[in-house]
Amino acid sequence: MKVLQGIRVLDLGNFITAPLAGMSLAELGADVVKVERPGGDPFRAFKGGLYSPQFQAHNRNKRSLALDYARPEGLAVLDKLVEDADVLLLNMRPGVEERLGLGAERLRRLNPRLVYCAITGFGASGPYAGRPAYDNVGQAVSGWLSMFHRGEDPRVAGPAVSDAVTGIYACLGILGALVERASTGLGRKVEVNMLEAMIAMACEPLGSMLATGRPPSLYGRAAMSQSYILTCRDGRRIALHLSSPDKFWRGLVQAIDRPDLLAAYPARHDRVERYDELARTLAEAFAQREREHWLPRLEAHDVPFTPERTLDELDEDPQVRHLDVFYTQQHPRHGTLRAAHRAIRYDGDHDSNFLPPPDLGEHTEEVLREAGFSEAAMTELRQARII
Repeated sequence: MKVLQGIRVLDLGNFITAPLAGMSLAELGADVVKVERPGGDPFRAFKGGLYSPQFQAHNRNKRSLALDYARPEGLAVLDKLVEDADVLLLNMRPGVEERLGLGAERLRRLNPRLVYCAITGFGASGPYAGRPAYDNVGQAVSGWLSMFHRGEDPRVAGPAVSDAVTGIYACLGILGALVERASTGLGRKVEVNMLEAMIAMACEPLGSMLATGRPPSLYGRAAMSQSYILTCRDGRRIALHLSSPDKFWRGLVQAIDRPDLLAAYPARHDRVERYDELARTLAEAFAQREREHWLPRLEAHDVPFTPERTLDELDEDPQVRHLDVFYTQQHPRHGTLRAAHRAIRYDGDHDSNFLPPPDLGEHTEEVLREAGFSEAAMTELRQARII
């Protein structure tokens, strides 16, 4: 189902933030044209070649137009596309878009209905505005990383977070502007930056700190929510999240056959205040048996739990299979590709396997023909190395 069918998006983004926002719109059915300068999105060559896994991950369901819009002839082509576009999306340092002729004011004069989305690291102005910013910078400056990493280890674990969060907020901002345009007939300039996106994402710990005056401790939320990751005798892990209802605590005690813990930790306050101690106690209990021993017992006693999955185990998870999360599609050059459907269902439909990630310039002629360019005009542009 394509709920954004008929919406044309020009995605001028590179790496993650803007491409992910564009892909999110594409998965909802928008016609997203990835406009790439010579060499393409730098993510294409992240693993060598021009079709890296990183590029594929953020560019599904798009068409690719190779266009040197840094040259006047190429900018004129882009202007023609802007006239009929609904959304233009880019991520670059403030001021770069003006130097390239991509400023919001000029483009919105060409098309007052255009929703123009600019993604930056720190915003359009201020002492940090001109700095380069990538994911780890966004995590660290926003306070996010401090909630997950302590000590002197210089390594940072896990995937990109602030890039993805910023892209999702950009998509949300674009959708809001499109809804408003339906009644006003006018587009908006939508601005999203990594710093504010990550601050917004930290609404719970930030809200708690603003209310109490105390910054969160490393395990403070886990203590409040009674969350645990427990290693069983076979080395495999189980995650628990007991939250606040007392019935889940009682269910856990019954599942592990430790009625003594009810007397040792009679109230939720006791379990929160003595979280470290209780975590050690539960770890010792779960380490006595293999994971398969514990899973049916936890389920039988209605404990909020799950066996921990690694990414390469998701295919075998019964619920993932039931939800039909993954799909397979064919690219004419790269063969079989696999990806996950969008996380949103409309009337039960989550299909989003419309197009595979594109080769660089794979749809250049197709897009330009739709915009009214003649074969002669495209030949001229090709000879001038504009396309």
